[in-house]
Amino acid sequence: MPIVQAPFERRTVVSLALLYAFRMLGLFMVLPVLTLYGDDYRHATPLLLGLALGAYGFSQALLQIPFGILSDRIGRKPVITVGLLVFTLGSVVAAQADSVYELVLGRLLQGGGAIAGAVMALLADLTAEENRTKAMATIGGAIGVSFSLALVIGPLLANWGGLAAVFWLTAALGLVGLWIVWQLVPTVQRPPRRRREVGAVPELIRQVLANRELLRLNLGIFVLHFVLMALFLVMPQRLEADLGIARGDHWYVYLPLLAGAFAAMLPFIIIAEKRRQMKPVFLGAIALLGLALAAQPWVSSLFAVLAILFVFFMAFNLLEASLPSLVSKIAPAGGKGTATSIYASCQFFGAFAGGALGGWVFQVGGLPAVSAVAVGLVLLWWLAAVGMRPPRYLASVLIPLKGKVSDRFSEELYAVPGVAEVVVVESEGTAYLKVDPRVVDRKRLSSIAEQCVLAR
Repeated sequence: MPIVQAPFERRTVVSLALLYAFRMLGLFMVLPVLTLYGDDYRHATPLLLGLALGAYGFSQALLQIPFGILSDRIGRKPVITVGLLVFTLGSVVAAQADSVYELVLGRLLQGGGAIAGAVMALLADLTAEENRTKAMATIGGAIGVSFSLALVIGPLLANWGGLAAVFWLTAALGLVGLWIVWQLVPTVQRPPRRRREVGAVPELIRQVLANRELLRLNLGIFVLHFVLMALFLVMPQRLEADLGIARGDHWYVYLPLLAGAFAAMLPFIIIAEKRRQMKPVFLGAIALLGLALAAQPWVSSLFAVLAILFVFFMAFNLLEASLPSLVSKIAPAGGKGTATSIYASCQFFGAFAGGALGGWVFQVGGLPAVSAVAVGLVLLWWLAAVGMRPPRYLASVLIPLKGKVSDRFSEELYAVPGVAEVVVVESEGTAYLKVDPRVVDRKRLSSIAEQCVLAR
């Protein structure tokens, strides 16, 4: 029987997806234009422009988990509001910047509005468990759309009003986000409760960091966003200086390439998920990414450069979609939120390192040096990924507990075919399971839960 979302949940998902999309649109619009217009700032160097490009990732990575935990204590909306105000302030500082140092400060403040964890926790508060995966997929899709739109809108807006126009629009989007939070997003009527599947739990951080399979994925997302930032350090200038494409026309390049790359990667996602060929598809995409980066300095014709960009974006999109899926599959029962939070922090640290280190490498050695560093990191990632175990295709199941459970509760659950992991957290009134959805009998799980609950 299909799962139907109530109008209340649809409103929640749509409003939070819009909030996410507007905020990420503002952050992404800078990527294709910052190095093109960076010479307008005093003291600008490739190193400092790279630092400005990736600076948001540093503050975002540092504050994302603390902000998510803080939202457990003082509420989701207050944390999200503060984050959006900081994000808007950073956009205003960047819009008024005259020197590259002021630009770096503005980007750091933009990243300081690290509300991702709090938004996902609010989503969990306001949606039913059976609709949670669909809701998160909707937000993920909104982020992907905002990335594509940003690569189109950024060059157009910067061509009209420079980088200041990009940042002023970003500040306006931050204010729109505040309106969405208080006018469209429903208010949680009960005190927020920690949800291990969507938020970091401090006592689980060490356990998740010791998981070798998750470490491979954390390395992967770090490298993926490192090379993305490194690419946007050099590619916009190359399109203009070497290929003669006016900076205001760069969106003509990005739009068809992104659309085509997205369509090209879909069959591989289907093969990976439906036919359970995740590991070979994953390794192939990493290899393709490395080949595109390795070929970049050695081609000069417009067709060859566009072909390499197409291959890069196809591999990037495929890996960007596969990595969260692998994290979800590998994370231990009850540890998905913590694993995802650490994963996201590694993603933002990768963006910071790609901008800062990539800028320094570009300043010292130019495009060939940037390409060599990027290829070296991708090769390291591929070697680490070769040893990964093929993922188990398990689903997370949460069973609410209405009282104290008997000593045999976990044993009874493990006896059900298809149940791989069981974690009972009575203080949260929840049992967290990882199950094989093709085999497990969910009605039997619920029946066991009812039979094994003791009277208070």
